[in-house]
Amino acid sequence: MRQITDTLLMIRPVAFRMNEQTAVNNYYQKVMDGLLPSTVNAKAQQEFDAFVEKLRAAGINVVVVDDTVDPDTPDSIFPNNWVSFHENGDVALYPMFAENRRSERREDILDLLEDQGFNIENIVDYTSAEEDGIFLEGTGSIVLDRANHKAYCALSPRADEELLIEYCEDFELSPVIFEAFQTVDGERRHIYHTNVMMCIGDTFAVICADCIDDKKERKMVLENLREDGKEIILLTEQQLNHFAGNMLQVQGANGKSYLVMSESARQVLTKDQVSKIEKHTEILSSSLDTIEACGGGSARCMMAEVFLLKK
Repeated sequence: MRQITDTLLMIRPVAFRMNEQTAVNNYYQKVMDGLLPSTVNAKAQQEFDAFVEKLRAAGINVVVVDDTVDPDTPDSIFPNNWVSFHENGDVALYPMFAENRRSERREDILDLLEDQGFNIENIVDYTSAEEDGIFLEGTGSIVLDRANHKAYCALSPRADEELLIEYCEDFELSPVIFEAFQTVDGERRHIYHTNVMMCIGDTFAVICADCIDDKKERKMVLENLREDGKEIILLTEQQLNHFAGNMLQVQGANGKSYLVMSESARQVLTKDQVSKIEKHTEILSSSLDTIEACGGGSARCMMAEVFLLKK
């Protein structure tokens, strides 16, 4: 199984703004005072287009789909929460916490990938769990080590343990389950998505171990990474506030790989962290300030990896 892919699905926003329905437990979102919604969206589109251009210049295949004005989906720029694409031809559809995010799931996007020659064998649909108030938000909630058949998941209101275990059984993965926290107004609160605090590359892992308050759980997570031969690069909680954990390794042209992140994440990495990462892969960063502030998500959230094989 490949850990990294050269193909990404990305959704270009048409009405991007701060989503009031996700702000209840995404503490990274900020209100941008004094900016008209149209200005926020225009800025997000500029950031999106520049980001896609950089990815394509590195030889990464980016399938861009335009969002639609109706229904209202302010977070559509983060498709990795509703869908994941797997090498065996499976496509998983996930139950989403915010009601207005559920409309992001679009069948026409799957049709488009098939039209481009990708082979979809089977759709594994978990979305009925929404009716019971149970959620598991894709590769936001689950950080996959595809090569070692493991699924890392920090439990939160958006990541249900029982559903994760069912998912792992369906996809033949071993669950690595823990809780991760951040300090908000002096209190420890659950981090809403696992991919905010960790990223797994082919030969390394970037993680904020300090978020895992339970020492046994922390040890267990780090041991899992070490036993799979990953070099562990540690982040601080302060760096997470600049989305340093929200990274994804992808395959570019000529066998080169890249660790993709936002410019704000790149700026807060220390020289030591950068040199450790660069032993394994090249860094590719792009400015995503508006998307990060309003959306509370960053580079990783914007990229849904396509592992489907071509027919």
